Amino acid sequence: MSLEDETIDMEEADYSVSETATRPPSGTTTPLLKSYTYATPLPTDLEQDQECILGVDEAGRGPVLGPMVYGICYCPLSKKDELADLGFADSKTLKESERDNLLDVIMSRPDLIGWSVRVLSPMDISNSMLRKDKYNLNALAHDTTIQLIRETIASGVNLKEVYVDTVGPPESYQRKLEGLFPSVTKIVVAKKADSKYPIVSAASICAKVTRDDVLRHWIFAEKELDRTISREFGSGYPGDPKTKSWLKANMDPIFGYPNIVRFSWATCKTSLDESAKTVRWPDDDESNSQPRITALFGQSSTETADLAQQRKQYSTFASNAAPRPRPQLLQDMALKSVVDF
Repeated sequence: MSLEDETIDMEEADYSVSETATRPPSGTTTPLLKSYTYATPLPTDLEQDQECILGVDEAGRGPVLGPMVYGICYCPLSKKDELADLGFADSKTLKESERDNLLDVIMSRPDLIGWSVRVLSPMDISNSMLRKDKYNLNALAHDTTIQLIRETIASGVNLKEVYVDTVGPPESYQRKLEGLFPSVTKIVVAKKADSKYPIVSAASICAKVTRDDVLRHWIFAEKELDRTISREFGSGYPGDPKTKSWLKANMDPIFGYPNIVRFSWATCKTSLDESAKTVRWPDDDESNSQPRITALFGQSSTETADLAQQRKQYSTFASNAAPRPRPQLLQDMALKSVVDF
């Protein structure tokens, strides 16, 4: 996946660990190998069946490093002006300290605001995009948004208005959500929704602060890397010179990149093609000597001498045939052939 052709505001991020900074509850203290969801309790002043407004935004769609985080924020529809007065703005227009302060504001109002985030691990992003049945980043983003909205409704929130910062064409995306959530009377999917609707701006804050915290406190699953690897990886965007330098310096020629990297990005593939070692699997060496499927069955009157020889060579039941050497990979994995079920 390449996002390098997109126009992206590459914010200079400081991912050094501060001893005094308060971590958001949506971060993680373990290696991020699987995606997870964090959700707050319902607002304490929320009455049963009280109509609510919800906003959705993401952080980290374009970077080659770290998670992509989707955030939602909601409050009573009758209190949306009160929420707007708290001073939310698109997280990309704010300094890091300003974003942290605004998340503190959100967390100081559990009576008014509920929020949740879905943190998508780099490994899950890459595995999704590289699977055989095509599943691109837009589909992943849509499904994550749908999941967060469904979970909010399932928790007992009576959603009546939903505002989403679009991924892809807003018109078709809006129709899709309207079909999935008929009980929501107003759904707006728009470009730059995070700068137009305060409830989306609040969701943007939740997503961005969470992503920054996960990166700042990244725990490498690979042993020993936490003590030796540099964290000077810049903004994480493919076009950032610091990110490019970090990727070049931290690529293992055999094993590739640590799990902080989204290996499905074109940036990684190009780098691996240019600098990594070529790995040949045992099956690659045997691909030209594999028998035809007909060699596994009995000889017919029209069978050629060549096919007969293949059948004899590869048949499990050929009494006089020497056993076929087992591939080294199967030996290493202690796998055995099974003939009886």
